[in-house]
Amino acid sequence: MQTLQRRSALCAGAQRSAVRPVAVRRNARAVVCQAASTATKTMKIGTRGSPLALAQAYMTRDLLKAQFSELAEEGALEIVIIKTTGDKILNQPLADIGGKGLFTKEIDDALLDGRIDIAVHSMKDVPTYLPEGTVLPCNLPREDVRDVFISPVAKDLSELPEGAVVGSASLRRQAQILAKYPHLKVVNFRGNVQTRLRKLQEGDCSATLLALAGLKRLDMTQHITKILDTEEMLPAVSQGAIGIACRTDDGPMSRYLAGLNHEDTRVAVVTERAFLTALDGSCRTPIAGYAQKGPDGKLHFRGLVASPNGSKIYETTRVGAFNAADGERLGREAGEELKAKAGPDFFDW
Repeated sequence: MQTLQRRSALCAGAQRSAVRPVAVRRNARAVVCQAASTATKTMKIGTRGSPLALAQAYMTRDLLKAQFSELAEEGALEIVIIKTTGDKILNQPLADIGGKGLFTKEIDDALLDGRIDIAVHSMKDVPTYLPEGTVLPCNLPREDVRDVFISPVAKDLSELPEGAVVGSASLRRQAQILAKYPHLKVVNFRGNVQTRLRKLQEGDCSATLLALAGLKRLDMTQHITKILDTEEMLPAVSQGAIGIACRTDDGPMSRYLAGLNHEDTRVAVVTERAFLTALDGSCRTPIAGYAQKGPDGKLHFRGLVASPNGSKIYETTRVGAFNAADGERLGREAGEELKAKAGPDFFDW
């Protein structure tokens, strides 16, 4: 990507060529400037169109501008909104219409056919496989991974009366809620953050759970009733993490993304996704996992699988060296352990 400064320097160099006739010098200047202008390319950032997805795309844009001076120039970056199937179908559980890939497929297609240069994803929406021809070399610094409880009628899940309705599209949250509070009713509750909060205020349910990370990025933490500790509600794999993908053969984009990558987050995400891959559960299987660097500098991991109604939960923990290679191994072993404990039929919901 040629910068405006580089283009100016090329033009200035053509002007200083004193050994050629005037007409030749003018032609050379025109050719050099035209070539530089043609080489200049706007980096196109692909994203879903929800307010949260856009907030994450703008965050990525601002980090690129701050890190690379040439990307701070006018017109160097453009955000491209792509509507995904997951955004279009809101009246059915994700498990019934194909799972998480519904939030990434159209964006992946745009990346592969060159309509965008990089793709910004919420990592918990990204399937464990990546489409051939794409790579995900960058994770931004992770936000708080915890879930929050939001309710106009209670201060905690334990205060909700028998039969109270909790709205959640997450099987992971549903299973963990019902494991501790089987007297509650959990119903499918999809839509963006604003839609869910509106439905809650309209009385569609008594409470809902959302990711703290999203509320922070949207500057909407005033709606929180209570932040749930990870011991009470283990987060989704990669919750709070943003990933940025590019084409495998795109060297310039790979270099830009390498400059933004936050390695501690990447190690945690690699660990959690290895756990999810090893389990190979269907999109109907509640799975949770969280890896972090502990006070001892080591990698600490906790994971679980559950039946949708919360009647059966299998958990495991691991501690290892904090690096991507050990994290991938640790996550895989944890997933294999729980898969063996649960048995072959456990994942056929």
